[in-house]
This record gives sequence, C-alpha cells and structure tokens, in this order.
Amino acid sequence: MNKTFEEICLRKSVRDFSNEPITEEEKRMILEAALQAPTAGNMALYSIIDVQDQEMKERLAILCDHQPFIAKAPMVLVFLADYQKWYDIFNEYTEDMPKLEESDFILAGQDCTIAAHNAVVAAQSLGIGSCYIGDILENFEVHQEMFGLPKYTVPYIMVVFGKPTLQQKERMKPKRFELEDMVHVNYYHQKDISETKSMFMKQSNKDEKALERYIQAFAKRKFFAEFHHEMNRSVRAILKHWIK
Repeated sequence: MNKTFEEICLRKSVRDFSNEPITEEEKRMILEAALQAPTAGNMALYSIIDVQDQEMKERLAILCDHQPFIAKAPMVLVFLADYQKWYDIFNEYTEDMPKLEESDFILAGQDCTIAAHNAVVAAQSLGIGSCYIGDILENFEVHQEMFGLPKYTVPYIMVVFGKPTLQQKERMKPKRFELEDMVHVNYYHQKDISETKSMFMKQSNKDEKALERYIQAFAKRKFFAEFHHEMNRSVRAILKHWIK
C-alpha cells in the first residue's frame, strides 16, 4: 500500500499521550509541513501560534469545553484565520483598501484547515498522534485578549499533538461512512429516510433500535449542550467583529 495513503487510513484522534516528548526536529517538520499546504493565491491567509506556556494550555483546556487532555499535550498549535498581514501591506501600497467581508473570512478559514491537516498528516507519519479541537471557536473575546490578536486574526482551529499511549495505539479507529454513501456523481442525491437509516446503521454497526438511542444521545450531547450555544454566540461575535 502507498505509505501516505496508509498513514491517512490509520490516523485517528489521540487524546491520551505518553511521557515521550516531541523533539524540536519533529516539531519543525510538522510546522514546515503546515507551511507547504496549498493556499489561496499563495497568500497564506493563516498564522500559527505555538502555545508553549503551561498556564495558557491549562486555561485553554477550561475555555475549550473543559477538556483536561489539552493541558497535557506536549504540543498545542492554534491556527489563526489571518488576513491582517495582507490588510496592512495593501494599506501600505494601494490607495484604496476594500473592506474585508464574510467571503474573506471563509477563504482564510479554508487556508487554516488545509494547513492544519498537512500538520496532522505529517505528525502521523512521525508516529505522533493529534486531535482537532473545534471548541477553539468558543469564547472568542477571551481568546482574542489571551493571544493579543489584531482585528483580522481569528482562532479558527486548534490541534494538540503527542506520542500516543499503547492503549491509544491499539484502540480501534471509528468506522467511517461507506464511499458509495458519501460520493455523489454530478448532482446531489438527497436520500430518503430509509436510505439515510441504512447509511448510519452500516457506519455505526447498530440495528435501528440501537441507532435511535445513539442518535438521541448524540443530539443531546452535541446540539443541545451548553458548549454549542456558546460556540454559536462566539461565531456570531467573530463575524460581527470581522466585518464591522
């Protein structure tokens, strides 16, 4: 099997790390991999904060939905959607700088996502586990102050890295949806509910009754939880801040 494809297939989220440190050489390789990612117009509409301060890690663990493993991770990277450098250079060399709007934020977010995943795949190839932390979207105003962020920089993705424990290495990767259920040819095929149930039963390996209980619990944990309300509030604040 192609080595890169194999690493992508083997990669799973790791939330428990061994005491083995990430070396400076390994860290640099992961960061260099991020910088090699495709980016809109080669603008690199992102920046990376390497969070080394332990007190900041512990604060992030609380602010990002109370997840203690964040504070224990040897390496914590925050990927910022960052248009500030281009805004500043445009103002320096052009007479009329257009106002940055929603599409500019989304484009910067795309650059962030691609760079972060390059880092994750590179880490996997080095035997280093990782976990995306979407909860960095919460508490925007607090994170803005914590990191000293100017107007056009927004915490978009956080990833924690570390060498996985033996248990994490041996833990089964959750099954993904089938390719045939995820790929549409030319046009989107909206499944009827029986097709959708079948898709979820295959992925979860549950019968319909068990699937019903699972989906109800999942909805309660993800969509009716306090963090979800805070994330929505925070994202609205981000967009208002960006375009005002």
